Amino acid sequence: MIRTGAQYRDSIRDGRAVYIGGERVKDVTTHPMFKPLVDIRARIYDMQHEAATRGALTFEKDGEVNAIANKLPMVQQDWWDKRRATDTVLEDIGGIVTRVGDETVGEMWSLYDGQDVLNEVDPQFSANIRAHIDHVLHADPFHVSANTDPKGDRSKAPQDQDPDMLLHVVKETDVGIIVRGAKYETAAAYANQAFTKPTIANWGNAALSDYAVGFVCDLGSPNLKFICRTGFAGRAPAEDYPLSNRFDEVDTLVIFDNVLIPWENVLFYRHTKAATFIRSCLHRYSAFAFVQRNLKLADMMIGAALFNARQTGLDKQQAVQEKLSTLAVYREGINAHLTAAIALAERSPAGLLMPNQSLLYTGRVLACSQLHEMMHLARELCGGQICVTPDAAAFAAPETKPWLDKYYTVNEDWVADDRRRLLALARDMLNSDYAGHRLTFQLFAQSPPFAHLAAVHRNFDWDGPLQFAKKAAGLSDKVLLDTGRTPGDRAVNQWFSEQIADKAAE
Repeated sequence: MIRTGAQYRDSIRDGRAVYIGGERVKDVTTHPMFKPLVDIRARIYDMQHEAATRGALTFEKDGEVNAIANKLPMVQQDWWDKRRATDTVLEDIGGIVTRVGDETVGEMWSLYDGQDVLNEVDPQFSANIRAHIDHVLHADPFHVSANTDPKGDRSKAPQDQDPDMLLHVVKETDVGIIVRGAKYETAAAYANQAFTKPTIANWGNAALSDYAVGFVCDLGSPNLKFICRTGFAGRAPAEDYPLSNRFDEVDTLVIFDNVLIPWENVLFYRHTKAATFIRSCLHRYSAFAFVQRNLKLADMMIGAALFNARQTGLDKQQAVQEKLSTLAVYREGINAHLTAAIALAERSPAGLLMPNQSLLYTGRVLACSQLHEMMHLARELCGGQICVTPDAAAFAAPETKPWLDKYYTVNEDWVADDRRRLLALARDMLNSDYAGHRLTFQLFAQSPPFAHLAAVHRNFDWDGPLQFAKKAAGLSDKVLLDTGRTPGDRAVNQWFSEQIADKAAE
């Protein structure tokens, strides 16, 4: 059943070893750098119960109320519902948060699609996957994702350096596996569990590897340590940095110091081809919620830029309208990809409904690769005052307030304090440490740019252009095309075929 915010807060008061700024955190729910995001996640839980929002965030089946974000997508309406739920949350909190569950739980559905591959290793793994998907739906935990390792020297295999540079299994026991290493996990310090898996396949050509392991980790487990980067909240007044103080999702280096993972939590282990398969389709669902955040960020940039242009009377100038239109084209490009990905959704190998893979992945490339250009364009439209405006204290101090009221009041509709608030939002969104961090996060959060393009290459329908060019050139029938199935199906079936061939060879 859906949880309340209070139940969530209680669930992370489990004595976990969280460190920030070199000090151990006594209570992650009240620490000033964690509290803003803990409060937002608690707010999402409470929204699932409130009359005004529960209809958008929950569904009922067999007398039980569950979160729409956790629902397996079976029909097109499920995706429209998920999109509405995410928008409802972001609009209620008045900002953008990414790692709050809906963007990460979809990775589990990719595992659901890979059950046949994992069954070759051990049928129990697919049973574990189904059990954990069911657990997420019914227990409503805060579920996050663990991807990136410290990696060390990437020119060397992990066995040729400190083996802990990549998370790996050091021992098998009757009750589970013992793992060592470390993972960077955004929001792990205040989440309940993490889907932990390898990011890269640098185990070479080995068929088996102790580094090819994926599992669900209870973040309250013994021998875990959470070493966090310093957060942005509290560094400067909230009046001057309204986003930094509310929406900073603190990233954590999670240390696995011989942590026991029970067998029922292990989702794949040792089989390198199975691990590589999982990586190839990991984001086929979760990319949707990730890209949707870029759409909301585009809305925020457009809103701030347009308000500034109207404040200063520049919104009628052609040059300004052209820049605003460029931002609108970026925004609508993302919107079009998300909408079309639902409208042309595809059936997955396991029978789920996945967003159209080519459109979803090309939309992700569009959203991420052009974000820095759009931020710079928004800076232009907001003007140089976003980097020179005094802070809120100066607007309130008796000796300086009259002067700032004089020079920052535009007209009777835009008084000095409103102009200051708008410039503070723009500065924090585009110029602050938080803004730079978020830009980098969007670049690497799901995977780096080359992997984004690799996903496009795997899922784009190359046969259509080939067929058109073949006919136009009058090529002979000897020139064969790989036609007959959707790109996503072909990629999956290629993996299944390789698994079957390898097994037959053995």
